[in-house]
Amino acid sequence: MIPRWALGEIVGTFLLIFFGCGAVAGAVAFGAFQGVFQVAMVWGMGLTVAIYMTQGHSQAHFNPAITWAMFLFRKMEGKQAIGYVVCQFLGAFIAAACLFLIFREALAVHESALGIVRGESGSEATAMVFGEFYPNPGGKPLAEGATKKLSLGSAFIAEVLGTGLLAFAVFGFTSPAIGPRLGPAVPLAIGATLMVLICLFGPVTMACFNPARDLSPRLFSALAGWGTLPFHVNGHGWWLVYILAPVCGSTFGGWLSVQMFETKRR
Repeated sequence: MIPRWALGEIVGTFLLIFFGCGAVAGAVAFGAFQGVFQVAMVWGMGLTVAIYMTQGHSQAHFNPAITWAMFLFRKMEGKQAIGYVVCQFLGAFIAAACLFLIFREALAVHESALGIVRGESGSEATAMVFGEFYPNPGGKPLAEGATKKLSLGSAFIAEVLGTGLLAFAVFGFTSPAIGPRLGPAVPLAIGATLMVLICLFGPVTMACFNPARDLSPRLFSALAGWGTLPFHVNGHGWWLVYILAPVCGSTFGGWLSVQMFETKRR
């Protein structure tokens, strides 16, 4: 039998990625959303729903970067933290697979309309439904020289800062100083924070803040026909910006929040 905490993290992460990446898929394949705000709102409300649905089972992290910070600053056991991360990657992968089954024909039509071949240069236009790229492709092939608009260093800083702010909010809203005052509104506050951050950083890096959100769908896209493209469009950026940067950001954000809201001062 699957432990309750594991089921909570798998289902919660599935819901977050299914809702969020589903919004991206709808925007790319059908032009269903007008502007980043609508997609950001789905991500934010998706996170809120996922927390409400699963917080009775697990701690509702859905994010290896947050789990890492919880291990560092909230005394989470190492074995449990590893289990959480595994479940998060699994939930995200399942969500990516389900979205592909729903949107595969529409994505193929979109590729045909753009004259691109899946797995070849330019197919980041549809691979972005799963993994992330910088600058945000916006459903189209990245223009030549796109890195002039956003360098690896700038993308890294954006993801560190964005994840840091998210972790700062998560730790702050769940701290003894703020959590009791918000009560059942804590998930809404966290979801609203994610929504605002995606509005700010979505046009830049697609606003990852979550290694499981990026790596599992990216791996799925590689298996679903995009091949190695998701791992070479941004060079080493795929792991520096979308894996390492969120971990660095959550470390700082969690630390700062603990210093402000959980450390007794004279």
